[in-house]
Amino acid sequence: MRRCEVVAWGKPLEMREYPTPEPRGSEVLVRVTACGVCHSDLHIHQGYFDLGDGERLVLEERGTRLPFTPGHEIAGEVVAMGPEAEAPGVETGREYVVFPWIGCGRCGPCLRGEENLCPRPRFLGAYEGGGYASHILVPHPRYLVPFDGLPRELACTYACSGVTAWAALGKTGVRRDDQALLLIGAGGVGMNALALAPSRVPGPVAVADIDPEKRELALGAGAAAAFDPSAPDVVERVQEWSAGGAWAVIDFVGRPETARFGLSCLVAKGGTLVVVGLYGGRLELPMPWLPLRALTLRGSYVGTLDDLRTVLRLAQEGKVPPIPVTRRPLEEANAALADLAAGRVRGRQVLVP
Repeated sequence: MRRCEVVAWGKPLEMREYPTPEPRGSEVLVRVTACGVCHSDLHIHQGYFDLGDGERLVLEERGTRLPFTPGHEIAGEVVAMGPEAEAPGVETGREYVVFPWIGCGRCGPCLRGEENLCPRPRFLGAYEGGGYASHILVPHPRYLVPFDGLPRELACTYACSGVTAWAALGKTGVRRDDQALLLIGAGGVGMNALALAPSRVPGPVAVADIDPEKRELALGAGAAAAFDPSAPDVVERVQEWSAGGAWAVIDFVGRPETARFGLSCLVAKGGTLVVVGLYGGRLELPMPWLPLRALTLRGSYVGTLDDLRTVLRLAQEGKVPPIPVTRRPLEEANAALADLAAGRVRGRQVLVP
């Protein structure tokens, strides 16, 4: 088998050959047919997350070891199953999307079906080897979700981009059709949020992005409005569009500047800012705002296995307009990461071994 691995933090990934593993116990061996390139892969490639003021969350300190294979948006064909690998609907020769947010299976969050919140995670492509490879071992067949009728290059993106967008939409508190929602960032996750919004929130949805091409793309995909966050009158324009301010804002970038922009676009009282992006930095916030504005500030991290099933079902029913997808061979993983870091990507890049 081949793996495109991080062999030194921040250095070019290298393609290496390994013996193809045999599944044991409940394990399933999957031949990777598509793997999306997520912005989180940039942080994993660098080996840290920026906490602001010179502080870093270093991946090696939380257990990630080199060489490491990134990639958590995985679709693939089951080629072998361990002797204890049994789950309804899972069989060799069939393709599935792999749910990567796998927990310990024993803690409270895992037992509640919230493995993405497990304090001892086994996330594929983040803690354990991922899909920048020809094959991957999945610990149990229950983490395989069929996607019949969907292109594999699109279906794989729902394992992170889709479930992340779906979960974040559910945290906005938007319940009425007069409650406007603003999405900051029209990348892969932001575009999936725009596509999923009609199935999740009743109010109008606008997008903010500094890239004019991405704004046009969002308008073509159904956004009610598109704003340039760098425009001097942008807050006034958002408030005018939303009749006094957005009820909720989802920040898919996660920088102090974008969070502050989101806060300024909220209604005077009762608004919610949901932060999803991991770009980094540190946010300073006037503490009286929280009570005086009845402000809700919350984070959202990927999604659950049930979220993935829901998103794939909606896509199969034709209720999720597809985001743009660019296919690239696995050998172009370094170029794909470079293009993503430089902001040259529209929608999602997908590596094909």
